[in-house]
Order: sequence, then C-alpha cells, then structure tokens
Amino acid sequence: MIIKFKTQKEIETMKEGGKILAEILKKLSDMVRPGITTNDLEKLAQELVLSFGVKPSFLGYDGYPAVLCTSINDEIVHGVPSDRILKDGDILKLDMGVLYEGFHTDSAVTILLGGGDDQKKKLINVTKEALRIGISKARVGNTLGDIGYAIQKYVEDNGFNVVRDLVGHGIGRELHEPPQVLNYGEKGTGPELVEGMVIAIEPMVVTGGWKIKNSKDGFGFVTKDGGLAAHFEHTVAITEERPLVLT
Repeated sequence: MIIKFKTQKEIETMKEGGKILAEILKKLSDMVRPGITTNDLEKLAQELVLSFGVKPSFLGYDGYPAVLCTSINDEIVHGVPSDRILKDGDILKLDMGVLYEGFHTDSAVTILLGGGDDQKKKLINVTKEALRIGISKARVGNTLGDIGYAIQKYVEDNGFNVVRDLVGHGIGRELHEPPQVLNYGEKGTGPELVEGMVIAIEPMVVTGGWKIKNSKDGFGFVTKDGGLAAHFEHTVAITEERPLVLT
C-alpha cells in the first residue's frame, strides 16, 4: 500500500475544487423537494459541472452512468438517478465528486424530505455528528483506527450500526487511493496519520444490521434487512495544525 502525500500547493488546489463541490451540493440540496425525480437532480448536477468548469469524478467510473449518486431510504450509496419521484418522508443521499485541475474531491449529504419522523431525524443527525467526530480525530500522530473507533462507538452508543463493507478512502489524482478509511476499528491500529495525507471520511450508518447487498441495477448497495441508511462525507487534509476540511 503506497499512500500518496500531497504538497501544500496541491492541498490548496484540492481546497479550491472542494469549494466548488460544496457549492454544487448546496444548490442540489436546495432543489430537493417532494414531487421531483432524481433525474431532475442529475440534470442540474450536469449543468452545474459545466458552469463551474469542473469534470465529474463518478461519470464512467467502473461504468457508473451518471454525474451524481442519489440513494433513497434503504439504498446506502451509488444509487443511479432515475424517473423515481421523491416523496415526503424519503431519506435521500446525494454523493458527488469533481475533478479540478487534476485533483478529485468527494462529498456527500443526507436530506430528509418533508415531515418529522423522529427515528429518521436521529439517524441523520447521528451520522452527521459521527462524521464531525471522525474528522476531529484526523490529526497528525493519530491512526486511522482512531477515526474508525470514534465513529463506531458514537454510532453504536446511539443504537445504530456502521456499514462494514463500504469504506472511506485516500483521494487525490485518483478518486480512490490508499489507504482505506474504515468507519469501525480499534484505537491505535492502522496507518499513522501524517501531514500531507488527504482522505475521504464517510460514515454510512444504518438503522438495522450492517450487512449489505447489491441493488438490482448492479451499481448501488442496499441494506440486506431493508433498514434505513444515512451517509455524510467530507474530503479532509491532514495538516500539522488541525484537520482541514476541503469540501
């Protein structure tokens, strides 16, 4: 496993790309409402990529046919946009990456449409907080196991589970680089975090068991037991002072 370290200048470039990605995801999130289709979101994503002058990271990756991933309810990640109409109570995950000046960034958010189901709200809040906690452990001298342990403990203490078979990753000139960034693990295990590492931290949290299966289209992953899933992701640089969120 060869980890590719980034220079300060490269991290600055990734930060510029990440800022664009954050803006695109914000505009997509603002469009989400009952009655639209996930294809409507894909169309906007395509337009935004063009207008910002970036390239989509996911389109064509392992044959993936879209710019955006739109995963609903029990779909965890890599849901392909379609004519499916979003409705009140749906949990929608938007996951997207962009290529800017030779470097990828990757980010995801989860949105609850419409009314208040307490368990759904809790699932989303816990997943978002798990990401914040994971990022807080992304410091020089800590290990990847410290990140995974902190995420897993918080999630399980709140009565949910983290998916084991899907993980975060290093990122840079390639969308997926070493190392794998697990959302579970033991303190003090795995590679040590060193200045210049850039990783995508992405807790995927489910209401039921953590086992998954392929969705019918072969691209997405769904919970095996039909439990609901939430997903948040940021691209994070390890710097001497603190974790630097690039997205």
